[in-house]
Formats: sequence, structure tokens, C-alpha cells
Amino acid sequence: MIPACFSHPSTLSSSSQVPQNLITSIYQTQLCNLPTYLTLTWSKTLFSHSLTIYAADCFSITISLYPSTFSFFRNRPGSKSIYLTHHHYQRIKLYWDFTRADFAENSAEPDSCFYIAISCNARLEFFLGDLQDELARRSGLVMARQVVPEPTLLSRREHVFGRKSYISRAKFLGSKHEIGIECSGGVLKVKVDGQTNLVVKRLAWKFRGNERIYVNGIEVEFFWDVFNWINGDNNSNSNGHGVFIFQVGDGGVWPEMVGPEKRLMRKSLSSVAGSGPMHSAATLSPALSSSSVLQWAEESSDGGRSSCSSSTRSYGSNGGFSLLLYAWKKD
Repeated sequence: MIPACFSHPSTLSSSSQVPQNLITSIYQTQLCNLPTYLTLTWSKTLFSHSLTIYAADCFSITISLYPSTFSFFRNRPGSKSIYLTHHHYQRIKLYWDFTRADFAENSAEPDSCFYIAISCNARLEFFLGDLQDELARRSGLVMARQVVPEPTLLSRREHVFGRKSYISRAKFLGSKHEIGIECSGGVLKVKVDGQTNLVVKRLAWKFRGNERIYVNGIEVEFFWDVFNWINGDNNSNSNGHGVFIFQVGDGGVWPEMVGPEKRLMRKSLSSVAGSGPMHSAATLSPALSSSSVLQWAEESSDGGRSSCSSSTRSYGSNGGFSLLLYAWKKD
């Protein structure tokens, strides 16, 4: 059964409110010596830029970066202490610095010259970025004596916006790749690093499906669902979003939707409220706010995985990875 937000095209309005890019990644790491799964959501609109860091049943914090159009409003490096009620009131401290962060065009996530760090009892337990020396200087943490394992990226979900082509830059299989999705004239093209890996013709009949492609000789399972786009064309409404999944190995997990991503999907649901029962905000998990193609991807892995929360099954031990793209058509 296709949920409401995929059964009908969604209209994106108010360009100042709609994200230019929205990325959610989930990392497997340690927090106060306990396995923890951190969800990072990067959001960029015409007039704002933010990062939400979330750990189920632990904490949630939103950091304002700087307005994407006015670079002279950049924030200074920051830090914040948080007490974890589910970890015997242990205190963690977050550190961040985006003052010199370098971003790819229209990307909400920085490529370089930044850091995000979390320490517990003066021990660095999570680090993302490339300014470790700068962190040591500002925080006073003794970095030389600590071996901080690189956090494991389990999955990445990105909302990209365009008319006929959509670009994502994601790190998987040990390196960063540029993923291109092109859809026009009833033909879908999938490109990785500029090379065409798959062409799907007659989308009116093949609006959902899956195929195996190869990236650097590694097998990647690719799923697509462009029912919204086909249905939108038939109703003279070009808005809506397609869904594309790149799954390596047994796949990763789908991060729970929080912050700006949750608001975006709620807006999508509210736009079709008149055509059916309105889903509650509690149903805004990836498994419920996406199409049957996501269910196929889950079922193709051992045991299946769903959104990351304290109530879900264990995950992340199989070394898999999933990239989930929501491609939204703009007016």
C-alpha cells in the first residue's frame, strides 16, 4: 500500500521556506562508553542554514550555522554541555566550528574546514571533520593520547530539488561519489561520477523497479519509484518527489525524521489531507513516509531494518550502507 504522501504529487511553495538541500546521516559511535547512534540533519534554505544533532532518548540540539546568502553572518565556534538522563546523568560536551567551512554548491553539509565533536569525562568519543588540531587548541582536550575511531556511517538520506536533474555527493565504498539522477522524456538515467550506469526507458510502465549496478567493481542494488512524477504528469501537475535507493551489502538503517526534515514531510502530508485521512506526526518515520520501493529494500536485507529509535531492533553490525534520495520537482 502506498502512503498518502506518495499517492499524490506534492506542491512545493514559498521558495524561501523550502530547503535547497536537506541531508540526514546516521552514525554508529560510542557515547559514555555505550553504543550510540547519532543522527545529523543538515538543512539549507534561502535564508537559513542549520544542523540538528539527535540521539534517541538522549538529546537533541539544533545549531544555526549561517544564512546561506550572507557569509558575513557566520557564527563563531561554539560548545554546549548536556546531561544525559538515561546515562546516570553523565555530562557530555559538544563542540563545533563552521567559521571557515567549505561547502559544495547548494549543499547543506560541509566538505572540509569544520569539526563536530562530543566528549564525555574529558574523553573525545565522536569527531567529524578535519580540524582536530583546532579542536584541541580550543577545547583543551588531550588529543595525542586518544585514538578516536572514525564513526561508522550507516545510512544517508537526502532531499534534492530540481526540474529534470538531481545531484547528490555521498561517501560510500570508501570514497566520495557524485550521484546524478536525470529524468525526461519518459527516460531515467543514473550516473555515478559522470558515467552512465543505468538507463530505464518507458517509465510510464516501469515507474518502480530495481536493478544491480556496479561502482568501482562493487555491486550496488538500485531501487527507484517515480510514481509521483508519472501520476503528476497525468494530472498536469509536475510537482512531487521520486524515491531512489542505493544499497551496498545488506543496507543500512533509515534515520528517524526530526527537525526540518520532519516539517518538510508534514507539509507534504498536509498538502494531500483533503484527499484522504491525515496521518499524525507520529507516523512520520521513513518506513511510513515512503513508497513500496523502500519496503522492497528493507525486505531484501536480512531481517529488514526500519527507522532508528530506541524501540527498533539492533542494527549496524552488518557493515551495510544505504543512500536514500528524495528528488523533489520544483516549479
